Amino acid sequence: MQRIHRELLDHNDEELELELLEDGHDLDAMFDGHVNDGSEKEERRRYFSELFRLQGELVKLQSWVVKTGAKVVILFEGRDAAGKGGVIKRITQRLNPRVCRVAALPAPNDRERTQWYFQRYVSHLPAAGEIVLFDRSWYNRAGVEQVMGFCNADQYEEFFRTVPEFERMLARSGIQLIKYWFSISDQEQHLRFLSRIHDPLKQWKLSPMDLESRRRWEAYTKAKEIMLERTHIAEAPWWVVQADDKKKARLNCINHLLGQMPYEEVEHPTIELPQRERQEDYSRSPTPPELIVPQVY
Repeated sequence: MQRIHRELLDHNDEELELELLEDGHDLDAMFDGHVNDGSEKEERRRYFSELFRLQGELVKLQSWVVKTGAKVVILFEGRDAAGKGGVIKRITQRLNPRVCRVAALPAPNDRERTQWYFQRYVSHLPAAGEIVLFDRSWYNRAGVEQVMGFCNADQYEEFFRTVPEFERMLARSGIQLIKYWFSISDQEQHLRFLSRIHDPLKQWKLSPMDLESRRRWEAYTKAKEIMLERTHIAEAPWWVVQADDKKKARLNCINHLLGQMPYEEVEHPTIELPQRERQEDYSRSPTPPELIVPQVY
């Protein structure tokens, strides 16, 4: 019951995040009527306060990236239901999608399977002044493709020979590459899968591949250990996020990400709203009634 209660709170908090400060809500007032336990209420209030503070820093980082022409790539890897999508959502929530965008590639098509393995990822790399977040990345080959048998032994070994040089090439070209692995326990993934099964709004997150990955937990563990050992390089080290607690994982990841960047606050010119020009011969035409959306609410 405690687990279900926590899941419901987390789901509700996701809906609140985009509204709380934008409409001038008071955090105390929002939580006082919903949570009886004082420690839980304080923990949620602290989460929101820190999240909004860190998102404010992300906005500053965005301005710095644009001003300096920095090129940033951030990879998010981890087991299914580890919370990658949750932290990506919190990073991008208040940023300009023209500056910070997400690359979540589907399975390769028949043509892409004949290309150089890294080719379809290269087209998503950033230009100057851009941040790209990869929701899963070229490390699919070291994880799901290896465990599910979608690549052969030669392709697997070639990946490990190539990926360190590929990432060093990115670094030499001026791209900052940051790699995160979201780590959750066996029990936590089990509970999150059950939550998705019983929540109609989250069932779409479960694919047959996800369910099969649950059965092959130990094979994924071995593949992850090999991947971290063979691809942890000075130019692009791995960082492991302890993710059993979703909210702490989000805050810790964003805080660490900000610490990887030498960003500074960028001064912006004062914005003044210009006066609207008014023409004496201007007359606004009424909107035809048949074009108006019915006001049901």
